[in-house]
Amino acid sequence: MGLPEAAQMNSAATAITPRPSSGPDYNPVVTLNGWTLPYRMNNGVKEFHLVAEPVERELADGMTAYLWGYNGQSTGPTIEAVEGDRVRIYVTNKLPEGTTVHWHGLILPSGMDGVSGLSHPSIPPGKTFIYEFDLIKSGTFMYHPHGDEMTQMAMGMMGMFVVHPKDPDFMRVDRDFLIMLNAYDIDPGTYVPRIMTMTDFNMWTWNSRIFPDIDPLVVNKGDKVRVRVGNLTMTNHPIHMHGYDFKVTCTDGGWVPEAAQWPEVSIDIPVGAMRAYDFVADHPGDWAIHCHKSHHTMNAMGHDVPTFIGVNKKPLAQKIRQFQPEYMPMGTSGMGDMAKMEMPLPDNTIPMMTGWGPYGPIEMGGMFSVVKVREGIDADDYSDPGWYDNPPGEMAYEWTGKLPEFASNNNPKTILTTHKTLKG
Repeated sequence: MGLPEAAQMNSAATAITPRPSSGPDYNPVVTLNGWTLPYRMNNGVKEFHLVAEPVERELADGMTAYLWGYNGQSTGPTIEAVEGDRVRIYVTNKLPEGTTVHWHGLILPSGMDGVSGLSHPSIPPGKTFIYEFDLIKSGTFMYHPHGDEMTQMAMGMMGMFVVHPKDPDFMRVDRDFLIMLNAYDIDPGTYVPRIMTMTDFNMWTWNSRIFPDIDPLVVNKGDKVRVRVGNLTMTNHPIHMHGYDFKVTCTDGGWVPEAAQWPEVSIDIPVGAMRAYDFVADHPGDWAIHCHKSHHTMNAMGHDVPTFIGVNKKPLAQKIRQFQPEYMPMGTSGMGDMAKMEMPLPDNTIPMMTGWGPYGPIEMGGMFSVVKVREGIDADDYSDPGWYDNPPGEMAYEWTGKLPEFASNNNPKTILTTHKTLKG
């Protein structure tokens, strides 16, 4: 037999993998805005074909990045197999430099570990190498290059590797979502990440996608749900889900025994690590899920923008408008108004805070999505059900009575910063 087909994906939509029709039973994972790599069987071995190559990835509607990835996308396709499988993974290098694939967290022979120059030679451009090993434990793992990591990972080369338990009843859930945390530094109007950036990233993504265009996690009421989150950024991420508490059930070191599982409402994902948590979807509604570092839920951030809260910029604005009539001062009362201004932007960028919900601007970006829990969702239906209609009496509303004097917007006690007139 020749090389397995190198499947390609050109869409940023979430692709739903069919349940297996033969072999061990398992519930395939759903990679948000991603897909699962198909395989072929060859004398009892599952064969996959990864292609390392330059790709174009739509981070959001109106913003595209020129990245490096696998099989047409960054992040790369999820690889799924079953504990006890033997896998043979062909890796073809279409990059302009050598590469490898490190199977992060998997237990395998030293020569298959993917460290350039240590485990085996780097894969030269235009060549194909074969990795082959047995999957001796189940869990959630990652893959990424281990040669010129600074460049290749900063350009988006990474993916997830899920090994399902051979016992189909062990740790089984109804819905199983997969998120890879990654980040880029892409200046507005440009397309290629700045690979030398160490900490000041401005695009914080889930599976190389940013809000408002990260797909929702659609769940049927009563489902047992798992969310697996891997982190290959340069910092940790406290992932918080509204409306629920959950139990941490797996790390990339293995499954957590039931007696040792612990409850959380936020789980911190360290660099180079994976955490999975489970919950029962018994609270219908639209529930935010996001990184709780506030600057990670923003897009196209300008790190050098000064703070103008409490500053009276009106006199200065009048002077500037003599030369630039369309000048509009921002930031004197916070940045929330930016979410609804919909101002013209440079080419190939996206507003810092954006997204609209049923009641107005959501004022988020980056690592943010929504868990949508509804009744009557079919088992394999992940289509967006639209916004939740809150039942009567279950939504906050405005007080229309008289406000006490201390709560008035005009009361000096509510003004945080004294307004000073700019002179000049």
